[in-house]
Amino acid sequence: MSAECASRLAAILATSVAIGCIALPVHTAAQSYPNRVIKLVVSSVAGSPADIVARTIGDKMSISLKQTVVIENRPGAGGNIGTEVVAKAAPDGYTLGHALSTTLTVNPSLYKKLPFDPDKDLRPISIVTTTGQMLVVHPSVPVHSVAEFVAYAKAAAARKEPVAYATGGNGVPGHFAMEYFRLHAGFDAVHVPYRGNAPMVVDLVAGQVKVGFVATSGMMDHVRAGRLRGLGVSHIRRAELAPNVPTIAESGFPGFSIETFQVMLAPAGLPDQIAATLEREVQTALKHPDVTERFRQMDTTPVGVIGADVLKRIQADRQTWAKVIAAANMRID
Repeated sequence: MSAECASRLAAILATSVAIGCIALPVHTAAQSYPNRVIKLVVSSVAGSPADIVARTIGDKMSISLKQTVVIENRPGAGGNIGTEVVAKAAPDGYTLGHALSTTLTVNPSLYKKLPFDPDKDLRPISIVTTTGQMLVVHPSVPVHSVAEFVAYAKAAAARKEPVAYATGGNGVPGHFAMEYFRLHAGFDAVHVPYRGNAPMVVDLVAGQVKVGFVATSGMMDHVRAGRLRGLGVSHIRRAELAPNVPTIAESGFPGFSIETFQVMLAPAGLPDQIAATLEREVQTALKHPDVTERFRQMDTTPVGVIGADVLKRIQADRQTWAKVIAAANMRID
């Protein structure tokens, strides 16, 4: 063998060894995962339904994985702030996200520009739960059914005084539930966004604003006490917490159904082995009887969908909401 050939062979072998040394830590890291604290970034405020779900799942994961799962709340901009943190994190399984589906299904059409690419920068791990909304009115509003409310709203719009409805902010599930419903039912309404659900509910109960779509569990105490009146739920079936409140579909608007889901996310590029571990952990956590009961009391349904089915649901919902946003001429710059 010539000196030149020997030199080339040595270079090739050296490169191969170098590549192997680079790849080995990644493979080893996946096998030993997790060996340090996992951060779960929640794109909602502390104490919110999404935060409670994330903490519940995180607690179970901490026990089974024998590693602490810490919650970091990063709310704002319809979930974009917290999700951006996840999208830009290292894809090693130590920074995960927990977001409402609207961040991935609504925001791409609602916002002129997102700080991340929901398809290229993120890897969905699992649809954790689904949740419905309840249409409520203040008792001073003279309606007792969904049909009566629609007639009331149409009459108000005819007088050039469209009803005002409250939400916890632009881009939250209640915002889109009402926009979808008013387009479905054919009436105009004025959106009054608040900085979060808490101040919105305070004003709703006080009658400062008189209409809203809000998570069913958060309204039940007020509905039972007569401080608010529940007219209908957005679920495909009646809510277990409110069996006497009909669905909007059965109230004269067949086909109407809205459910928001919560999803666990990871940065794109997460190794398949780590993704499989996380998928298994979510599904296992959702089977614990105490988790099931806690979510039942929140009117939240455990799901645990993983893999390609998550992407399929996200894409289908994104197409639906793109049509609603275009029809309602909604946009946030």
